[in-house]
Amino acid sequence: MKVGIVGVGAVGSATALSLVERGGSWREIVLLDRDTARADGVATDLHYAAPLSPTVDVRSGGYDDLADTAVVVITAGVNEKAGGATDRSDPKGWLRLLETNVRVYADIVPQVVAVVPQAVLMVVTDPPDPLADLTRHLAGHNPVFSTGTLIDSLRFRVQLADRLRVRPRDVQAQVVGEHGTSEVLLWSSATVGGIAVTDLLGKDGQSVEELRREVENDIRYANITVIEGIGASQYGIGAVSARLVEAVLRDERAVLPVAAYSSAHEVTLSLSSVLGAGGVQQTYVPAMSPQEQQALDDSVHVLREAAELAIAVAGRGCSP
Repeated sequence: MKVGIVGVGAVGSATALSLVERGGSWREIVLLDRDTARADGVATDLHYAAPLSPTVDVRSGGYDDLADTAVVVITAGVNEKAGGATDRSDPKGWLRLLETNVRVYADIVPQVVAVVPQAVLMVVTDPPDPLADLTRHLAGHNPVFSTGTLIDSLRFRVQLADRLRVRPRDVQAQVVGEHGTSEVLLWSSATVGGIAVTDLLGKDGQSVEELRREVENDIRYANITVIEGIGASQYGIGAVSARLVEAVLRDERAVLPVAAYSSAHEVTLSLSSVLGAGGVQQTYVPAMSPQEQQALDDSVHVLREAAELAIAVAGRGCSP
């Protein structure tokens, strides 16, 4: 099978590297970028590294080279640093990038769909959820999802594991809603070995509420912290993107907090999603406290406004 990556900046390159290292059902990776020299350089570099991993061919190309691609990963667009979205006090957060990246997607998505109308489209660019709504609108079909809050959920598990001194894989914790400042951390259902996390925290004298504020702050602004150190958040989301491609191509039916359109909520958001062939096959609403449910409702409102704006901006940009 073939995987395409559109946009070979920091995130696209990290995604390609993770795909090469993981190996799997894909035998070919095609890299596209408006900077063709960059795409050529990344493809050449990875091509020489590929013999150390399961068999895979990496090459650069144009839209026509996406023919027969099963999954197209879209990472193109400006990031937080380039788009001026690195102010922790800004309530818009990643939504600050929306209008700029809408124009990028309005150009890319029709060209992708013209070549591979059957491909699953995975949106990675921030803000991924309203851009996934836009992609679904432009593509005219449903096999569209975004990386959603999977990276946030992993950060939640790591933060809790560090404080409890256990392995992150033994922590069950999830973030739902927007991948952004309105995201909802489900503390009420977070557990370790079947024990509520809130019963285990605060043993050292620090209040649970104070710990919660610290954890939520670290997770919501993790991208900014990474950007302040290396200029772009790339390796974590690159690994996440490769893992999601794997789940689709292997038809794993893995339950992960990725974002797909919910007819019940009338917007794309992260819930407990069953990911396999064709993208998200089913979504479930996890158990929540009344406070968490209200926070999710607020997040849905934020996402609906962002999706409406994205489609409106694309419509203005595409009109004669």
